[in-house]
Amino acid sequence: MRSAESYWYAEGKPPVHLRMLAALYGAVAALRRAAYRRGWLKARRPACPVIVVGNITAGGTGKTPLVIWLAGLLQDHGYRPGIVSRGYRGRPGPEVRLVASDTDPALAGDEPVLIARRTGLPVAVHPDRPRAARFLVDELGVNVVIADDGLQHYALGRDVEICVLDGERRLGNGYLLPAGPLREPIWRLATVDHVVVNGGAREGQVEMRLAVDKARSLASAEQRPLARFVGERIHAVAGIGNPERFFRQLEELGLVLDRHPFPDHHVFAPGDLAFGDRLPVFMTEKDAVRLGPKVPESAWSVPVSAVLPGDFAEELLASVKAHAHLGGNSDATH
Repeated sequence: MRSAESYWYAEGKPPVHLRMLAALYGAVAALRRAAYRRGWLKARRPACPVIVVGNITAGGTGKTPLVIWLAGLLQDHGYRPGIVSRGYRGRPGPEVRLVASDTDPALAGDEPVLIARRTGLPVAVHPDRPRAARFLVDELGVNVVIADDGLQHYALGRDVEICVLDGERRLGNGYLLPAGPLREPIWRLATVDHVVVNGGAREGQVEMRLAVDKARSLASAEQRPLARFVGERIHAVAGIGNPERFFRQLEELGLVLDRHPFPDHHVFAPGDLAFGDRLPVFMTEKDAVRLGPKVPESAWSVPVSAVLPGDFAEELLASVKAHAHLGGNSDATH
């Protein structure tokens, strides 16, 4: 029997039972949105600008590199940004967890740990994201909050919404979960402030490119240009939403791959990287976070950096400045 996900990016309609479940999912989601819009449920927020980065599809689209880029942009312009996350697949405790570079991803989730490592900024994890945001502001003096993967978390009031799309897979078959990959209907794109596309932006959308140029040894922290590996055969490992994008990036740089795709957020066991030879093993930074302290000598991570247009950066900074002056908007959501 085919899994529900096998229909998401395939031609033709998914089975009737999945479409019926999608209709039920859509009705519940619409009721929840209406509850916040009409004030039956109250959104909460800290007294500072809040930027939400998310998507309307299940799976990876490039949100984490964009959050890292955005945090760096704000820091470079004198702000004290902090990041909140629910800590997907982590184990939340009763209190807000402040994530450090050495926090166990099994507790906080892999993406918050990666963001903490790359930015050096405060990252707070808790299912109640308004509570996490207020912790950052009240306890650590943060003056701009970035919510990672928070587009559907309407409990957190926001000033700027950024939706990230995968430019290759885009919206799949256009159906809501579980018949398709959509968390919200397609019309939701028209309500956000910016649609950022990870490769292949269309009119009115913002193009994002993920740049790769080096590899970092997980055993020694040595860094080498990827050009040093051109023509060399390697094992390429990816437990992310779209492994093929990562593999293709390496091939376009001239590397020869043995592909090893894993499910998104896969927790690696020791034998997963035992390929019976001494070839280098390349993986994404997010995969490397989940390896823990014991790593094979042959393991390398490949950092990616988001590249976005200058006018998009200027527009974001202007929005943050305006909302900072106002002390943040009311608790109303988009």
